[in-house]
Amino acid sequence: MQTLTHQQGLDWTHFLAAMVLVAIRLSGLMVFAPVFSSDAIPARVKTLFVLASAFLLAPVVSALPLAHVELGMSAVIGELSVGFIFGFGLTMLNEVLGFCGQLLGFQFSFSLVNLLDPNSPVQTPLFGQMFALLGTMVLLASGLHRTLLRAFLRSFADAPVGAVFFDAHTGLAFVGMMSGVLFAGLQLAAPIVAATMLVEVAVALVGKLSPQLPVMSIAIPAKTLLGYTVLIGALALWPRFLEMHFSALLDNAEQLVRHATVAR
Repeated sequence: MQTLTHQQGLDWTHFLAAMVLVAIRLSGLMVFAPVFSSDAIPARVKTLFVLASAFLLAPVVSALPLAHVELGMSAVIGELSVGFIFGFGLTMLNEVLGFCGQLLGFQFSFSLVNLLDPNSPVQTPLFGQMFALLGTMVLLASGLHRTLLRAFLRSFADAPVGAVFFDAHTGLAFVGMMSGVLFAGLQLAAPIVAATMLVEVAVALVGKLSPQLPVMSIAIPAKTLLGYTVLIGALALWPRFLEMHFSALLDNAEQLVRHATVAR
């Protein structure tokens, strides 16, 4: 009887350690990942989701090969790193939309119209907020949040719980991922920027040919009207663009986790 009780105590300790490590990995997703990190979701709901998921996943992930269920500094850092890679890697999509909104704000003469971002205590452009909401709507409508959860669950098989260690090459890979943010934002804004620049060139030529015309009072309304027209037409292509970049960022995050060094 004493032997059975002792064995049950060891299993209970093993289960709690696995649950803590799984919860740590999930916390990175709740803090950084799009949709899941939104302040619109109450903190209690996020906490309940993390605890319930960790309770259900702990027996499964602890039984996987190479799993090292033991609490320690290296294990905690490894689990935090996995959650950070998935969360922060995918939040770059919000940075793409924010940069695009900042560019279009200058073109539409809304550069001084800023709002307080509820997800961070900083001022963001009006168009950046609008595009962030649009991106969230696309992610939810296309079911990409479920795709993210499936990829995150696969990470427990690719990177066993408690046995993950990242080296300096992971940081270099992150730099490469971040380098595409500005280019992707410029791609989104390119049609509208090109159209408004054509208006500026046309107004400048008209001003040179007829100096008596009030070209300055014509330039801003003409840019705004043409810019909104092109923007409405380009919105039809945005869902496919956002899905493509979301999938690319998710694939990069999975590759980083898959090539992580397993601690011996």
